[in-house]
Amino acid sequence: MQNELDHENLDVYQVELRFVEWSTDLMVELVESAEARGRRIAEVCDHLDRAGLSSLFNTAEGNGKRPMKTRAKFFDDARGSATECAACLDALVAKHACSEKRVEQGKMLLVRIVAMLTKLVDRFSVTDRVMEAGMEYEVEDENEDEEEDENEGVKERGDEQEA
Repeated sequence: MQNELDHENLDVYQVELRFVEWSTDLMVELVESAEARGRRIAEVCDHLDRAGLSSLFNTAEGNGKRPMKTRAKFFDDARGSATECAACLDALVAKHACSEKRVEQGKMLLVRIVAMLTKLVDRFSVTDRVMEAGMEYEVEDENEDEEEDENEGVKERGDEQEA
Protein backbone atom coordinates (compact mmCIF):
# COMPACT_ATOMS: atom_id res chain seq x y z
CA MET A 1 0.00 0.00 0.00
CA GLN A 2 1.41 3.35 -1.02
CA ASN A 3 1.17 6.14 1.55
CA GLU A 4 -0.99 8.91 0.21
CA LEU A 5 -0.82 11.52 2.97
CA ASP A 6 2.38 13.37 3.84
CA HIS A 7 2.40 12.46 7.53
CA GLU A 8 2.40 8.75 6.68
CA ASN A 9 5.80 9.21 5.06
CA LEU A 10 7.39 10.56 8.25
CA ASP A 11 9.66 8.07 10.02
CA VAL A 12 8.56 9.45 13.38
CA TYR A 13 4.91 8.78 12.54
CA GLN A 14 5.70 5.16 11.66
CA VAL A 15 7.62 4.68 14.93
CA GLU A 16 4.72 6.26 16.84
CA LEU A 17 2.38 3.73 15.23
CA ARG A 18 4.69 0.94 16.37
CA PHE A 19 4.64 2.39 19.90
CA VAL A 20 0.83 2.51 19.92
CA GLU A 21 0.76 -1.13 18.86
CA TRP A 22 3.37 -2.12 21.46
CA SER A 23 1.70 -0.18 24.30
CA THR A 24 -1.73 -1.61 23.44
CA ASP A 25 -0.30 -5.13 23.74
CA LEU A 26 1.22 -4.16 27.12
CA MET A 27 -2.07 -2.73 28.39
CA VAL A 28 -4.04 -5.82 27.31
CA GLU A 29 -1.46 -7.97 29.08
CA LEU A 30 -1.76 -5.90 32.26
CA VAL A 31 -5.57 -5.89 32.23
CA GLU A 32 -5.57 -9.67 31.95
CA SER A 33 -3.09 -10.03 34.82
CA ALA A 34 -4.78 -10.48 38.21
CA GLU A 35 -1.62 -9.29 39.98
CA ALA A 36 -1.41 -6.09 37.90
CA ARG A 37 -5.12 -5.34 38.38
CA GLY A 38 -4.56 -5.27 42.13
CA ARG A 39 -1.99 -2.50 41.69
CA ARG A 40 -4.52 0.20 40.71
CA ILE A 41 -3.06 0.82 37.28
CA ALA A 42 -6.21 1.68 35.32
CA GLU A 43 -5.44 5.42 35.46
CA VAL A 44 -1.86 4.89 34.32
CA CYS A 45 -2.95 2.67 31.42
CA ASP A 46 -5.60 5.18 30.40
CA HIS A 47 -3.06 7.99 30.47
CA LEU A 48 -0.54 5.89 28.52
CA ASP A 49 -3.15 5.21 25.85
CA ARG A 50 -4.21 8.86 25.58
CA ALA A 51 -0.63 10.20 25.54
CA GLY A 52 0.47 7.70 22.88
CA LEU A 53 -2.44 8.65 20.65
CA SER A 54 -1.89 12.34 21.33
CA SER A 55 1.71 12.09 20.14
CA LEU A 56 0.58 10.31 16.98
CA PHE A 57 -2.26 12.75 16.27
CA ASN A 58 -0.18 15.88 16.93
CA THR A 59 2.54 14.64 14.59
CA ALA A 60 0.01 14.04 11.82
CA GLU A 61 -1.75 17.35 12.35
CA GLY A 62 1.50 19.31 12.67
CA ASN A 63 2.79 17.92 9.42
CA GLY A 64 -0.37 19.12 7.73
CA LYS A 65 0.07 22.72 8.88
CA ARG A 66 1.74 25.24 6.60
CA PRO A 67 3.02 27.99 8.93
CA MET A 68 6.38 26.90 10.30
CA LYS A 69 5.71 28.20 13.82
CA THR A 70 2.43 26.23 13.99
CA ARG A 71 4.14 23.07 12.76
CA ALA A 72 6.81 23.45 15.43
CA LYS A 73 4.14 23.83 18.13
CA PHE A 74 2.36 20.61 17.11
CA PHE A 75 5.64 18.69 16.94
CA ASP A 76 6.58 20.08 20.35
CA ASP A 77 3.20 18.98 21.77
CA ALA A 78 3.77 15.52 20.27
CA ARG A 79 7.19 15.40 21.93
CA GLY A 80 5.61 16.32 25.27
CA SER A 81 3.08 13.52 24.89
CA ALA A 82 5.86 11.05 24.10
CA THR A 83 7.68 12.00 27.31
CA GLU A 84 4.39 11.52 29.19
CA CYS A 85 4.32 7.97 27.79
CA ALA A 86 7.79 7.39 29.24
CA ALA A 87 6.56 8.63 32.62
CA CYS A 88 3.61 6.23 32.42
CA LEU A 89 5.97 3.33 31.80
CA ASP A 90 8.05 4.45 34.78
CA ALA A 91 4.89 4.56 36.90
CA LEU A 92 3.93 1.02 35.87
CA VAL A 93 7.36 -0.20 36.95
CA ALA A 94 7.15 1.80 40.21
CA LYS A 95 3.75 0.24 40.94
CA HIS A 96 5.28 -3.21 40.31
CA ALA A 97 2.74 -3.85 37.55
CA CYS A 98 5.57 -4.88 35.20
CA SER A 99 9.35 -5.09 35.14
CA GLU A 100 11.88 -2.68 33.68
CA LYS A 101 12.79 -5.40 31.19
CA ARG A 102 9.15 -5.54 30.00
CA VAL A 103 9.04 -1.79 29.23
CA GLU A 104 12.53 -1.61 27.71
CA GLN A 105 11.34 -1.95 24.11
CA GLY A 106 8.72 0.78 24.61
CA LYS A 107 11.33 3.09 26.13
CA MET A 108 13.65 2.52 23.16
CA LEU A 109 10.83 3.47 20.76
CA LEU A 110 10.11 6.59 22.82
CA VAL A 111 13.76 7.64 22.81
CA ARG A 112 13.71 7.50 19.00
CA ILE A 113 10.38 9.34 18.83
CA VAL A 114 11.52 12.15 21.13
CA ALA A 115 14.81 12.54 19.23
CA MET A 116 13.06 12.79 15.85
CA LEU A 117 10.43 15.21 17.17
CA THR A 118 13.14 17.37 18.75
CA LYS A 119 14.81 17.70 15.35
CA LEU A 120 11.48 18.57 13.72
CA VAL A 121 10.80 21.23 16.38
CA ASP A 122 14.26 22.71 15.81
CA ARG A 123 13.80 22.63 12.05
CA PHE A 124 10.48 24.47 12.07
CA SER A 125 11.06 26.81 15.01
CA VAL A 126 11.28 30.42 13.98
CA THR A 127 13.28 32.69 16.19
CA ASP A 128 11.70 36.04 16.90
CA ARG A 129 15.08 37.63 17.47
CA VAL A 130 17.10 39.40 14.84
CA MET A 131 20.80 38.86 15.35
CA GLU A 132 23.99 39.90 13.59
CA ALA A 133 26.60 37.43 12.57
CA GLY A 134 29.27 37.18 15.24
CA MET A 135 32.12 39.67 14.82
CA GLU A 136 35.04 40.75 16.92
CA TYR A 137 35.12 44.44 17.57
CA GLU A 138 38.34 46.23 18.34
CA VAL A 139 38.33 49.47 20.28
CA GLU A 140 41.19 51.79 19.57
CA ASP A 141 42.49 53.74 22.52
CA GLU A 142 43.08 57.41 21.61
CA ASN A 143 45.88 57.72 24.15
CA GLU A 144 47.64 54.64 22.75
CA ASP A 145 48.95 56.55 19.70
CA GLU A 146 50.29 59.38 21.87
CA GLU A 147 52.11 56.92 24.16
CA GLU A 148 53.69 55.19 21.15
CA ASP A 149 54.88 58.57 19.78
CA GLU A 150 56.40 59.49 23.16
CA ASN A 151 58.15 56.10 23.48
CA GLU A 152 59.59 56.43 19.97
CA GLY A 153 60.86 59.92 20.79
CA VAL A 154 62.60 58.66 23.92
CA LYS A 155 64.15 55.80 21.98
CA GLU A 156 65.38 58.15 19.21
CA ARG A 157 67.01 60.52 21.78
CA GLY A 158 68.67 57.54 23.40
CA ASP A 159 70.06 56.40 20.05
CA GLU A 160 71.44 59.92 19.40
CA GLN A 161 73.17 60.04 22.78
CA GLU A 162 74.89 56.70 22.16
CA ALA A 163 76.29 57.94 18.87
